[in-house]
Amino acid sequence: MSTSPLPPTEAQIPAGLPQHSLSVVVPMYNEAENVEPLLERIHLALALYPWPWEAVLVDDGSSDATAAELLRGAQRYGPHVRVVQLVRNFKQTAAMQAGIDAARGSVIVTLDGDLQNDPVDIPRMVGRLLAEDLDLVAGWRKDRQDGLLLRKIPSRIANRLIARMTGVHLRDYGCSLKVFRASAIKNVRLYGEMHRFIPAWLATVTTPRRIAQEVVTHHARVFGQSKYGISRTFRVILDLIFVYFFMRFRTRPGHFFGGIGIVLGALGSLILAYLSAVKFFLDEDIGTRPLLFGGFFLIIAGVQMVTSGVLAELLARVYYESGANRSYLAREAETPTTDACWHLPGGAAEVPADKA
Repeated sequence: MSTSPLPPTEAQIPAGLPQHSLSVVVPMYNEAENVEPLLERIHLALALYPWPWEAVLVDDGSSDATAAELLRGAQRYGPHVRVVQLVRNFKQTAAMQAGIDAARGSVIVTLDGDLQNDPVDIPRMVGRLLAEDLDLVAGWRKDRQDGLLLRKIPSRIANRLIARMTGVHLRDYGCSLKVFRASAIKNVRLYGEMHRFIPAWLATVTTPRRIAQEVVTHHARVFGQSKYGISRTFRVILDLIFVYFFMRFRTRPGHFFGGIGIVLGALGSLILAYLSAVKFFLDEDIGTRPLLFGGFFLIIAGVQMVTSGVLAELLARVYYESGANRSYLAREAETPTTDACWHLPGGAAEVPADKA
């Protein structure tokens, strides 16, 4: 499949876009061959964009020439192409959070740096976000160009499981091409490998009614290697358990652990009450019965769960009172923040002369 993007047309830019500024965030790890064609695609897709935009490219501690290619691209295209370099590989979620933190636009777009997402879909998705007053428009790779066994089937299973457990019904949680209202996504902090669950996390600060999905173009990977394998299915399951807990009990973890503790303690108490009746009323020996040990263990486990609930409540207080923690560390860089850092409508920072 060719990697050359189609030239932009007026039809690709929705008419009457409300005033806004746009930030395109792209986390990249060992994607040196994709940097130049990605920047070209972004500039061609947004060449006729009527409002200011910027591209925020995050190098996630790549071990190849990705960082050098990003800096070279920033010099070629101009200051509206900004590079954030992480000191080591913090994984995709932290890299995405770094880009979102650095983004200055009122609308933020995220996409992968492997050329499988197509920037040509960005204006249409932004138009829907603003026209329908949404907080998120997520991409749906309806015609996904990936392997069936290792990518499509696990993804379909995960999507249905996530939708059922979180209540946010999307067909494609794994698509990185998403358009956010900055005021919403900047209220969400991403940790671990939670980028797959961004719609679910966003539902903790907004209503699922303000989350929609849009069919997007998906290309087969041409350069580089995929960073995902079948092992991610197990990580998704573990992350999903945490997301479910956080969505239901993030402000009251004591109810979760305490509820389990009360149930275990009640079962243990019933067992011991039964054995006490057998001992005192039927005069039977209970000292060697396994049920006796089971009753004691259930009570002990119940006490431990209640105690864990108390500790979780304390940790939740600390979590909500300290919101300055970050999941990444970026290199210090002097990045200008003047209007010149934006690609303005009709500006000269389009495609370099050698690409024209």
